[in-house]
Amino acid sequence: MNDVDFAKASIHELDAEYTASLKCLERIPETLFEYRPHEKSMALGYLALLVAEIPLWVYHIASGNDIDFATYTHFQPKTTGELVDHFKSNQQKAIEVLKGIQDGDLVGTFSLKNNGTVLHSEPRRDSISSSINHMVHHRGQLTVYMRLNNIPVPSIYGPSADDRTFG
Repeated sequence: MNDVDFAKASIHELDAEYTASLKCLERIPETLFEYRPHEKSMALGYLALLVAEIPLWVYHIASGNDIDFATYTHFQPKTTGELVDHFKSNQQKAIEVLKGIQDGDLVGTFSLKNNGTVLHSEPRRDSISSSINHMVHHRGQLTVYMRLNNIPVPSIYGPSADDRTFG
């Protein structure tokens, strides 16, 4: 598969996951951003932020940029609305950069670094795919946190116990 077709497939996948992710994020109240189900668990707000920010990772990867934790600044939403708007913006950035991909643009590797030290490196295509999978994984964790807090879990790939409709 050439880079253009890969980018189109990635756009399709991001679009397919968008609605379910948005439905989850819209239901996360800022009053629970600090909630942790266990002392070793990440905070609900940070977990929701990961779901909202991973499309931005796709943007950086597709743009040819590495991410260095020493210089990468996480957005710090104070409200659910800010979290949702951040997700929408990041999704749009990822889609737009992928729409502009030409053959040969995804050659090379993406590296995740900490203060210049490479923590993880992989081909850019693989990194885009794994980032989308990573978002879906964290959204799954998010639904567990939602259930633990009696936040209705939306339909994801089919009806949930809280939302018996499709869509």
